[in-house]
Amino acid sequence: MPSSTAAGQLSRTPSPSAITAVLALSGTVVALMQTLVVPLLPDFPKILGVTADDASWLVTATLLSSAVATPIVSRSADMYGKRKMMVVCLAIMVAGSVMAALGGSFLWLIIGRALQGFSSALIPVGISIMRDELPKEKMGSAVALMSATLGIGSAMGLPLAGVLYESLGWESIFWVAAGAGSLLLLAVVLVVPESKVRTPGRFDFAGAMVLSGALAALLLAISKGGSWGWGSEPVLLLFLAAAVLLAAWVPYELKVAQPMVDLRTSARRPVLMTNMASLLIGFAMFANMLLTTQQLQLPSATGYGFQLSVITAGLCMVPSGLAMVVFAPVSGRIIRVFGGKTALMAGAAVMIVGYVGRVFFYDSIASVIIGSTVVSVGTAIAYAAMPTLIMGAVPITETASANGLNSLVRSIGTSTSSAAVAAVLTSVTIGSTRLPSFDAFKDVFWMAALASSASVLAAFFIPRAAAAHRPAVPAVAATELVVQGRVLAADHRPLTPAVVTVLQTDGEPVDWSRVDTDGNYSVALPGAGKYLMVANAAGWAPMAEVFEFDGRTLRQNFLLQDRLELSGTASLDGERVSGAVVTLLQASGEHVATTLTDADGVYTLPLPVAGRYVVTMLHPVTHQAMARKLAVDNRSVTVDLAAPLLTEQASA
Repeated sequence: MPSSTAAGQLSRTPSPSAITAVLALSGTVVALMQTLVVPLLPDFPKILGVTADDASWLVTATLLSSAVATPIVSRSADMYGKRKMMVVCLAIMVAGSVMAALGGSFLWLIIGRALQGFSSALIPVGISIMRDELPKEKMGSAVALMSATLGIGSAMGLPLAGVLYESLGWESIFWVAAGAGSLLLLAVVLVVPESKVRTPGRFDFAGAMVLSGALAALLLAISKGGSWGWGSEPVLLLFLAAAVLLAAWVPYELKVAQPMVDLRTSARRPVLMTNMASLLIGFAMFANMLLTTQQLQLPSATGYGFQLSVITAGLCMVPSGLAMVVFAPVSGRIIRVFGGKTALMAGAAVMIVGYVGRVFFYDSIASVIIGSTVVSVGTAIAYAAMPTLIMGAVPITETASANGLNSLVRSIGTSTSSAAVAAVLTSVTIGSTRLPSFDAFKDVFWMAALASSASVLAAFFIPRAAAAHRPAVPAVAATELVVQGRVLAADHRPLTPAVVTVLQTDGEPVDWSRVDTDGNYSVALPGAGKYLMVANAAGWAPMAEVFEFDGRTLRQNFLLQDRLELSGTASLDGERVSGAVVTLLQASGEHVATTLTDADGVYTLPLPVAGRYVVTMLHPVTHQAMARKLAVDNRSVTVDLAAPLLTEQASA
């Protein structure tokens, strides 16, 4: 019979529905932060006494801060606690909103908007909390709902900003943002539990700084290229700075023990292809929002515009947002039944249909709304699939940082889309006016359809095994704990590269971890019980053992004993040769390793990676030589080298 204390704790456990609702609302807040100032941009130059280019920094500042904050906050969430980082982000966002409302000057407004950009990290961290706290059967629908609230938040932001501005003044939009953030902060504290899945260690400050600089330079160049000139010195210098910083960052991240971003995991085909598809989907999605509002507001004299007010045009976007919410359960079911890969391809295919339809049907407000809604439905399905694919392909202890990288990739796609749309609309205009022609809109529709098609192709190369969501514990993972340890050689030096995999005793996968440069690994176990743990290091025989987890022993080391080798003897006329030079070459001729035989004529080399090789022996005195071909797999190989007599060589 459970104790009264345990019963009290159980009764205070928030329901999955409450957790889902609070986390999904965070997506709405993120979307509001991105769109609230957009309708006011034409008026801000007059209000603040700045130029239109200066006013655009109200969007750029948020873009840059969100790009920098998302990977840093996501990695910190994996290390220090996911709910804790959500609270930090919301507190910063609220502070920024208050600062913008009270500051009264352009500088304070820019600072406030930059702080609001921290809200973008709420999405990847919130999705990771869903993985930790929700039952398996609710995961797909919850992620789909969170993706849908992004759409409804964007749709609400445009008309809401217009109403607030006209009724209460521009400061009111920031007070509303502060109020919404405060309420969500309170809800997170009261409803969302703190996950026990953490990866303690040293934060990669150097990697974070270099990545932040590279992202800031890249996105600033993309966002300002149209106004500054794509061939201007500032833009070219920014692109160059981004390239140099990334060129320095990648090798550093591959060497550091606990990197800011695990590039080896990110390079795995399921993660890489999903991120590539995310970049393209982000490009296609943002074009829909930008073009729809512009077309609805352009003068009717253009032949395709409808001359609607900002508020009315914003209200026309509401059906798109509502459709995303309505289709959230459908997205979850597609993911649950067919897997994330199929859902991603289906969502992109719906977007293609929507964009092709918009090319041919544009002469009424209804056709514009329907086309926009179709694209939004496809976006909802695709966006719901991406986190599912990512979380199914990365270790549990890296879900927040992996989702953060995926969100960052999507934001790069949306930024690129904004720049591309602006470039096309300003280059294809009507007569002597500066208004874009509908041919410009068609060009962008085709570009978005092409990007969606390319995302289908990228998703096609995601391995089918990655489409199924990782088996989860039957109920809410309240007991999930992280077990750490090291993979070591017999002399206790760390072995890397290496991987530790955890399975249930019936063979179902639980988690896996790539070993860092110090030999450390971290895996999440769903509770006490027996698990099969397998350690595999390059060049060593793998080790498997049953680990009986009692819920308290949080360390388990592996000591690999058997090193895989290429070995044998060198002899001449039946006599062992000491000091003979034995060289291993790839079949294509590249040098791999060289060693000398010992006093007994025995040589030993570490087993190379699987492939075809040539091994040679050179006598130290007579310089007689011989060579043999061999094929290496993942087993030790013995090759005895016997040099022929000089007379045999001559006759040959």
